[in-house]
Amino acid sequence: MRFGIIGAGPIGSIISKKLVNNGHDVKIADAREIERLEGKELGGTPVHVEDAITNIDVLITSLPVKAMPSIRHIIDQVGEEVIIVDTSNYYPHRDGKIEEIENGMVESVWVSHQLGRPIIKAFNNLLAHTLENEGTSEHSSGRIAISVAGNDLSQKQVIMDVVNELGFDTVDSGSLSDSWRQQPGTPAYCTELTKNELTEALKKANKEKAPLLRDKAMERFAELFAENKEGEVSHKDIVNINREIYNS
Repeated sequence: MRFGIIGAGPIGSIISKKLVNNGHDVKIADAREIERLEGKELGGTPVHVEDAITNIDVLITSLPVKAMPSIRHIIDQVGEEVIIVDTSNYYPHRDGKIEEIENGMVESVWVSHQLGRPIIKAFNNLLAHTLENEGTSEHSSGRIAISVAGNDLSQKQVIMDVVNELGFDTVDSGSLSDSWRQQPGTPAYCTELTKNELTEALKKANKEKAPLLRDKAMERFAELFAENKEGEVSHKDIVNINREIYNS
């Protein structure tokens, strides 16, 4: 398949490398300028953002939520047949407070409105380390799962097949309006669950509590990193903190 990726941060870069390793054609762009890609290990072919959207089957946007309005003019040029996948998560301390989301609009619905296109929500509920290192072969024991949300069943199935190919089980988490169940602050978010565990976690999500738990986790991480200035905070520690707080 032919993929375009806008956003070369940790998630975009890892997806690019894994897709290339699986034989896909990948172009990757920075939303601002191609020079920002110099020196990065990307896997795909670095291109200008205008070139990332041509002759592709799937476009993946992997940007901070606050940056979404800035690429609307690019998305307006994307062919109607192209599946658009968004990996973003809303963090007010980084994105600034977005009034509609703060008032209850589902993050992914807001993103879809900014882009002016239907989207599939995927790759947002795994840490970068998990995505890069924890993928396993199909049917392997304890395989980690990713939840995928969207309104178009056929598009969603295409992306679920891609996720499976990259080393993870999938759970259909419903429509885009249901995607809040895999947002920060929910039991499904960055907790490294199997397919059955993730299915149950999605059911347990509490929309009202999620922002409070998200902020509580960020406070805990800030404290942990401050305490460990000379050492590293392990990936396992991060997952365990997410599990503890998001299931409270």
